[in-house]
Amino acid sequence: MTWRNPRPGQFVGVRSYGRHVNRTDRLYALVEELRACAPRRRSARELALLYEVSARTIERDIGALQQARVPIYADAGRSGGYTVDKSLTLPPLNFTPAEAVAVAVALAQVDVGPFEGAARSAVQKIVAAMSEPNVIAARDLAGRVRLLEPVAAPGTALVPSVIEQAIVARRVLRICYLDRGGNLTERDVEPVVFMAGPSGWYLVGWCRVRDAARCFRVDRIQQAEITSVMAPPRAFEDIAPCSPELVARTPVL
Repeated sequence: MTWRNPRPGQFVGVRSYGRHVNRTDRLYALVEELRACAPRRRSARELALLYEVSARTIERDIGALQQARVPIYADAGRSGGYTVDKSLTLPPLNFTPAEAVAVAVALAQVDVGPFEGAARSAVQKIVAAMSEPNVIAARDLAGRVRLLEPVAAPGTALVPSVIEQAIVARRVLRICYLDRGGNLTERDVEPVVFMAGPSGWYLVGWCRVRDAARCFRVDRIQQAEITSVMAPPRAFEDIAPCSPELVARTPVL
């Protein structure tokens, strides 16, 4: 697959609901909490502390949900508690690993202001709805996407899908690159991570021509083609010392 440039040139936070949450919101949150924890049990006392209500209130809430035919089951005893049958509740959203990481990348840029907590909560809900194999694959893929400070401003060049596919498939990417001096060179690059910075998105990888780590501005990649060559596994932390500009934030997922 070939692409040409037409132009020159941490999923879990502390939750606090408080007494101000109305009962409808609490009932919905209870189901989501039990679903995220399943098959583990949560006791009435644990849930009461989480929602800052009494254990008796939680028991009444659970009873109301059971009467509404929500598949919540209770086990008595010291190690008992409540759980929900995931297979009988709302079906998972079936996010692919790449879709989950794409959402995490977008939401990770809302890292200040009133929507910071909402962004973290949204990613947590996505991860909770995914299957375990997809969660593992998503975390692996997320390790290959980094954000610099400050993040790219709106309107910067989009990342071509062929480059995204090379990252996902771990394939060597053949690119024609226009450097800052206006020189056009052809490189075979082992893609390692994406990074977003003040000038837009960057592809960080191991350049086989220079035999060193290099940072390529995506808007300067004039042509890109996925080869059939598998790229050897390289950790970002291993190649970062080779290039001082590769100082990035933590993974997005």
